[in-house]
Amino acid sequence: MKRIFEVQPWHVITHTFDPQDQRLQESMTSLGNGYMGMRGNFEEGYSGDTLQGIYLGGVWYPDKTRVGWWKNGYPKYFGKVVNAVNFMKLPVEISGQAVDLAQDSISNFMLDLDMQHGTLTRSFVVERGAIRVSLTFERFLSVSQRELAVQRVTAKNLGTEPVTLTLKPGIDGNVKNEEANYDERFWDILATDQQADRGSVVAQTTPNPFGTPQFTSGMEMRVVTALKPVTTTQPSEQEVAAAYTGELAPNATAQLEKRVIVVTSRDYADVAALTTAMHRLSDHVALESYDELLAMHETVWADRWTKSDVQIQGDDESQQGIRFNLFQLFSTYYGEDSRLNIGPKGFTGEKYGGATYWDTEAFAVPVYLGITNPEVTRNLLMYRYKQLDGAYINAQQQGLKGALFPMVTFDGIECHNEWEITFEEIHRNGDIAFAIYNYTRYTGDTSYVLHEGAKVLTEISRFWADRVHFSQRKGQYMIHGVTGADEYENNVDNNWDTNMLAQWTLRYTLEILGQVDAQTAKKLGVTPAEKTQWQDIIDRMYLPYDKDLNIFVQHDGFLDKDLQPVSAIPADQRPINQHWSWDKILRSPYIKQGDVLQGIWDFIDDYTPEQKKANFDFYEPLTVHESSLSPAIHAVLAADLHYEDKAVELYERTARLDLDNYNNDTKDGLHITAMTGGWIAVVQGFAGMRVRDGQLHFAPFLPKKWSRYSFRQVFRDRLIEVSVDGSGPHFKLISGEPLTIDVAGKSVTVK
Repeated sequence: MKRIFEVQPWHVITHTFDPQDQRLQESMTSLGNGYMGMRGNFEEGYSGDTLQGIYLGGVWYPDKTRVGWWKNGYPKYFGKVVNAVNFMKLPVEISGQAVDLAQDSISNFMLDLDMQHGTLTRSFVVERGAIRVSLTFERFLSVSQRELAVQRVTAKNLGTEPVTLTLKPGIDGNVKNEEANYDERFWDILATDQQADRGSVVAQTTPNPFGTPQFTSGMEMRVVTALKPVTTTQPSEQEVAAAYTGELAPNATAQLEKRVIVVTSRDYADVAALTTAMHRLSDHVALESYDELLAMHETVWADRWTKSDVQIQGDDESQQGIRFNLFQLFSTYYGEDSRLNIGPKGFTGEKYGGATYWDTEAFAVPVYLGITNPEVTRNLLMYRYKQLDGAYINAQQQGLKGALFPMVTFDGIECHNEWEITFEEIHRNGDIAFAIYNYTRYTGDTSYVLHEGAKVLTEISRFWADRVHFSQRKGQYMIHGVTGADEYENNVDNNWDTNMLAQWTLRYTLEILGQVDAQTAKKLGVTPAEKTQWQDIIDRMYLPYDKDLNIFVQHDGFLDKDLQPVSAIPADQRPINQHWSWDKILRSPYIKQGDVLQGIWDFIDDYTPEQKKANFDFYEPLTVHESSLSPAIHAVLAADLHYEDKAVELYERTARLDLDNYNNDTKDGLHITAMTGGWIAVVQGFAGMRVRDGQLHFAPFLPKKWSRYSFRQVFRDRLIEVSVDGSGPHFKLISGEPLTIDVAGKSVTVK
């Protein structure tokens, strides 16, 4: 655990610059607008250790899968996000010498991520003998004009003698990915155009041997400044740059704005159309002032916070944590484009390749249902439907029927190179089915589940029906050779959560097939024999259970381990994934994240208090929570069991996971999908929110450290506000028709 930023409700701010924490600072000051995003890199350049990263939604590259032993069925490539052409470059020279925080002496450092307004500001004073110049850098990625990135630098001479200031805004295609399999550049430059007040670069990803699309990106910058332009030779075939200079007298100030329009071939038919659009958008934003562009951006953020803000009184650490979670989630995805999804690192780093995982359906869907309009979540479901063709291929590669949705993907085709995860962690198929159910249950909208969703459910069920096998000895259906949500267990037999999800999916699919119209049923083509087989699997699915402990057993053989609690691990060996061999981890009883408890959380109303207590009391002490996804669901279950102190402890861990670098890995990028955890813990945990038979239910409690908390929730064309203080819960209708809810067993009309 390491905290490098101050605790403020709306800001992630520090007044300390430590080169040892540079990557950590870059991660935590990332910005995004759903279309593109970037780490908090220094635009003027930095010669010290840094992870340069600018990423464009849906732009990726297939890197050749490299493994020691090739197995039939392996994906040919490992997809990964491409580090974009660097359009943020803005070197600064003072009296002919470049500013570089790895080399310069500085004072008055300040770095401020303003979460309320979606801006990043950095300032410091460069000190070189008698020279003292204050520099302030501001940036935002517009959420009102998604193709727009805006920068502004302000310089003030604090010294007693004049200095020469030179600013060199540019766009540079000479970039690389840190985590590439080989030292290769991924962009070919198609065109550059360097002019006195503007410049552009059009680049295309390099050819690949796998038949996946190449992507073209275009970036055009416009500059606004009173400084004098300097005739500049184009630096290279990969870069365009301008230069502006002026003498700053003592106390004088100079300013430069840089606006960049970014477009990609995902939205345009060819390079000509892309280039035309780039110029048109650039001309359009040139008509607006910096203040006007910022105001439009801030208006959208204000609307988002109106729907979603969680307010906590009495605990600024918790307040900052939940807002940081929501800010980074919205910076990654707000549902505008059904072709995009939510990568575990979002736009904040290269780890996990920027691809889509099952995290979306399991963790992001519940949150987006509660804080955005239903269309946002529906787009997440459409993302999977549109990738069914790839899911068929994934199943066929394993010799199986139906659809196997990928563990890691950009286009529906599996592109992950770890066998134990890629083709054994198949519970993801059940998680996707559950997300369809979750959306339908929450919104009451059956238009998806009775059409596109019915197709997804049918093909997943066909996969499960082929993946199970019947044990003659036990007289039950089983699923061998899987990895559950607990990735510290590989290639196990009869993972309870996987078997349970397979059984549930088949049952739910049969239910939906009984509701679809005749035309849809005909297209699905589910035969009576298939339905009979599915029902037999439902009736005779093996679900490991220990009657003495009254627990669902994580998998066959789990109880034969040396079951020592996490408290038995020496503190200097945590986290174990950074200290132990993989062999030792696999043999240990320690659980990376909820597995059995994940399944209980999904269907929390289906289990008795005794069952929930027995399973939580057994599994949580064995859980190291080394998955960022783990604390949230444990917080909900702890709250459900009235383990209030434990629920708060786990909330604090999930809400401040990156802010306090709990798992010692935030320097690689933020845990975006895990940032759903703070909202889940507050709303489902502390407030006890459930949806039962189309009605909202609450059973709130107030954590001892807090004096009050409140949140807003979108539900079936209403926006309601829930607040809890020392006098109990209070409910207010912000918009929509009056609504009857259940509060701890009593009906309450919200109006």
